[in-house]
Amino acid sequence: MDTSELRADYIEAMACTAAAVTVVTTAGLAGRFGQTVSAATSVTADPPTMLACLYRRTAIAEAVLANGCFAVNVLAPEQRALSRIFAGGEPIGRRYVFDDAWRTLCTGAPVRTDGAAVFDCALSDSVLVGTHLVLFGRVRAARAGETEGLTYRDRGYGRHHPEIGRPA
Repeated sequence: MDTSELRADYIEAMACTAAAVTVVTTAGLAGRFGQTVSAATSVTADPPTMLACLYRRTAIAEAVLANGCFAVNVLAPEQRALSRIFAGGEPIGRRYVFDDAWRTLCTGAPVRTDGAAVFDCALSDSVLVGTHLVLFGRVRAARAGETEGLTYRDRGYGRHHPEIGRPA
């Protein structure tokens, strides 16, 4: 199989994989930035560590490295507009505007505590893999929200519907 065919097959297969919609943020001397990301997940609970992937040639990727921190904000279904804004749906001047709903916990990275969950991380390592920078962050604070998470699958937003109810 040639590489262009494998790449196309990979992208199509990934579209069939549901992912949490997150906004990865950072703040510090290198600036305050945010980017919608579907490639963010837990690595381990011992010690609590998160992973997030950012396209390497973005302002936020450079800023996370310089600031030494990032937050993973897991969005709620009602926050679709935030996803679009931080995915580049707004001009660059509006894209990094954080309103009064944004807070900070430990590292100074902007967080939304009204979403499904938030993980505030100190950057512990980064690895360049192809076109992306893979960030590893030691979780310094975590908050679970009262709402369900927003998902992305088949190039569209959705909600998780468990087959069996949540245990009491």
